[in-house]
Amino acid sequence: MPRVIIFQHSPSCSAGTIAGHLKADGAEPTIIKFYAGDQIPDLDQFNIMIVLGGTMDVWEEDAYPWLRAEKAAIRRWVKDLDRPYFGVCLGHQLLADSLGGEVGPATACEFDLAEISLSDEGMCHRLFEGVEPLFRGVQWHCAEVKRLPDGATCLASSPQCRVAAMSYGSAAFGLQYHIEASEQSIHEWADSDASRAALARQYPPNYAVGVQRRVSESFADILKNSRRIYDNFMHVAIARLQD
Repeated sequence: MPRVIIFQHSPSCSAGTIAGHLKADGAEPTIIKFYAGDQIPDLDQFNIMIVLGGTMDVWEEDAYPWLRAEKAAIRRWVKDLDRPYFGVCLGHQLLADSLGGEVGPATACEFDLAEISLSDEGMCHRLFEGVEPLFRGVQWHCAEVKRLPDGATCLASSPQCRVAAMSYGSAAFGLQYHIEASEQSIHEWADSDASRAALARQYPPNYAVGVQRRVSESFADILKNSRRIYDNFMHVAIARLQD
């Protein structure tokens, strides 16, 4: 089994269903908890990098100084070493930012079980093999990729977000939507101060309750797609490592 390193930015933004998939496969990832003061170890001992979401934004380097080191590590991992990378939400944005793309405040925040539409490239890509061209995924963000890095490809979009998934190089991927989300995740995110403030600005009272209900009702399909995309990524990653 490949050696996996996970970058975690916030206590509430865990690996979720991805952790379950890794455990089922017998993998024991090394988790770097930046919020707890963990430092980035020697990356040469790892084969796969997974970067999770977070409550901060990619441009908040003064408030979160470790973002600078993290971006440098991502850039080296993907651009120089061309090793498998999988980022969700903030991890997706960090991939774009680290490679010279542009990330900024979203035109409209997305807090919902949103429709994800594959691009022509996405429908042909190994990452989305076996996934319907139009499916639903958990969106929970107020920032987005505004401009792709040179050489990157948009694989999917959602109603309020043009770049809901991207690829770069042989095996680097970012998903704006939360493939790792569990039913518990939505409760934790909705209860955060930042989410409550953003929801109050854009949505009616008790809107998050409806999101939680929609996620719960559709969770079997969400988990199925999560496992499918995880499996597809691992196939791509292992093939890349065997080159």
